[in-house]
Amino acid sequence: MTTLQRSALHSRHRALGAKMTDFHGWDMPLYYTSILEEHQAVRQSLGLFDISHMGQVLVTGPDALRTLDAIMVSDMSRVGEGRACYTLMLNEAGGIVDDLITYRLGEQEYLVIINCGNRASDVEWLTAHRQGRTTITDISAGRSMLAVQGPLACRVLEQLLDARVAGLGRFDIAPIRTMGPEACIARTGYTGSDGFELFVPDHHAQRLWDLILTTAKPLGAQPVGLGARDTLRVEAGLRLYGTDIDATTSPLEAKLEWTVAMGKPAFIGREALMAQQREGITRVFVGFELAQGPVPRTGTELTREAAEGSAERRRAGLVTSGTFSPLLKKPLGMGYVEPSAARPGTILTLTVRHQHYPATVVKLPFWKPDPAALPTTTPASKLGRDVSSALPAGEPT
Repeated sequence: MTTLQRSALHSRHRALGAKMTDFHGWDMPLYYTSILEEHQAVRQSLGLFDISHMGQVLVTGPDALRTLDAIMVSDMSRVGEGRACYTLMLNEAGGIVDDLITYRLGEQEYLVIINCGNRASDVEWLTAHRQGRTTITDISAGRSMLAVQGPLACRVLEQLLDARVAGLGRFDIAPIRTMGPEACIARTGYTGSDGFELFVPDHHAQRLWDLILTTAKPLGAQPVGLGARDTLRVEAGLRLYGTDIDATTSPLEAKLEWTVAMGKPAFIGREALMAQQREGITRVFVGFELAQGPVPRTGTELTREAAEGSAERRRAGLVTSGTFSPLLKKPLGMGYVEPSAARPGTILTLTVRHQHYPATVVKLPFWKPDPAALPTTTPASKLGRDVSSALPAGEPT
């Protein structure tokens, strides 16, 4: 029997009565109270996530930028110090090896956050394709990641960290000097709501977890598990690796072409993408919603009329993700369809147990926060990029 890995916060999850689940070999919380309550907490107040199962890799050295620029689809030279970008690694056929966030910590230092299930293969891929004087170091062991997400995230962290937190723009990252050289805070997340992610050594994680919950609990905050993390990301139209994207799907098919800097002279998978651009694609990623009916399940077929007015139906695509949106109060789904069925307003049919339900293609995301509530990006040079902890020093727990 394989022993599941545990994060530094495992005892906290157990103490809170979390329903635990095996997630890519990790014993992680699925929910604490209910997926519905935790979803609403993130949208209305604040949710605290343990995301320590994610992989953390340092890419350093004089040729670190050259290495990443050759592997990632984005123009990494445009990522300034104290900034990050969402990007992809592709194979030679243009398939997505992984989607990840890369933070530039210094002139020759990058932190790459990778999906849990891809940790070993991603490190191997990065190492196999490194160029010149580049060092690839998996620093995941001994480090934790916490996500603080929701409209009250900034307010709560302002009580625990230096006021410069409010000055962090979307996709900014800053060191937390008083927690050691490896501690950082970034204004990133996987929920669609405003929020932050904290990268800290394990010995700080339990104290941070306790203090954030103690501070925010009276405001309606809750610890949040993987269940609500999934419903939140679907509501926000965010892809999940291994479900919505994988090594057989390309950025063009996945509607992630905005991440790709085709003007770069070279990167792995570029030639395959250029061929796709010339020849066209046979499927495209879409979102769809149902006025009523069941939650769309992965692998369920989507159909449309064989001809206008015809009772016969033909396959148009497949569902990859689905949920019932607690906020929008309707079933939502995402998946791949033929290009002619991808236009918003197109009516597809979802068939479950011989019952037919109309599904309307809509523009993603299904939900997004009020733009007035989102932070503006402040140049890192004006921030000073030094967040000091106001947490009591105490002893590591």
